[in-house]
Amino acid sequence: MSATRSNVQDLETAVIELKAKALKNKFEEMFVYGSTSSNAKQFDGLRKIIDTGTAGNQVIAMGATGATLTLAKLDELIDAVKGGKPDMLLMSRRSRRKINSLVRAAGGMTETDRDQWGNFVQLWDSVPIGVNDWILDTHVLSGSVETATTGGACSTIYAVQFGEGALSGLTSPGFLHAEPVGPLETKDASRTRVKWYVSLALFSAVKAAALIGVQD
Repeated sequence: MSATRSNVQDLETAVIELKAKALKNKFEEMFVYGSTSSNAKQFDGLRKIIDTGTAGNQVIAMGATGATLTLAKLDELIDAVKGGKPDMLLMSRRSRRKINSLVRAAGGMTETDRDQWGNFVQLWDSVPIGVNDWILDTHVLSGSVETATTGGACSTIYAVQFGEGALSGLTSPGFLHAEPVGPLETKDASRTRVKWYVSLALFSAVKAAALIGVQD
C-alpha cells in the first residue's frame, strides 16, 4: 500500500513546476529581447541595453547587409569588451555550429572545459560559448542597423562580462516565488501565483558588445 501511495503524482506540484519552467523560458527570451518601450511589464534585455539598433563602438556589423561569420570578427567582438575578456559569448545554435565549422576548416578544434556543475562547455579564446534558443537567425541588416523584423538571415552574437560594475541581474528578495492565492469563489479549484520581479543593469557600456548581421 505504501508503494502505491509513493507513486501517486502530486498534480499541484507538477503544475507549479511547469509554471516555473515557463517563467524561466520567458526570462531567457526577455534577457535578449526585453523592451520596456514595447511592454511596461518587461525589462530591457541585451539587445536594447547594448543598443543594437545603431552601429557604435560596442556594436560591430558583419558588413552593410550581413555576412558569413569569420573567426576574425569574433575576435574583434571579444576585444570590444574592455577591462578583461568577456565571461560569455551568447549566440544561437546556428552561430555555434558555424564556429565549430570554421575551427574544423582551419584544422583545429574548439576548447572545452567543465562549468561549476560539471557540464562540458565549449570555449573560444578561453571564453565560454553559451546558447540562447530565443536568439533569432531571421533578422535583417541594412546600413549597419539590424531590425527586429523576421524574413532575413541575420543573427547576433553577444559578448558580456557579468558581475558588479558590468552586467548584473536585479531581483526582489526571495527570487522566484510561488505564492498560494487560495480557493476560488467561481469554481472548485485553488490558485497559486508564480512570480519573479527581475531586471538587468549594465553598469558600464564597455562591458558588453554585440556582433550583428551574422549569417551562416
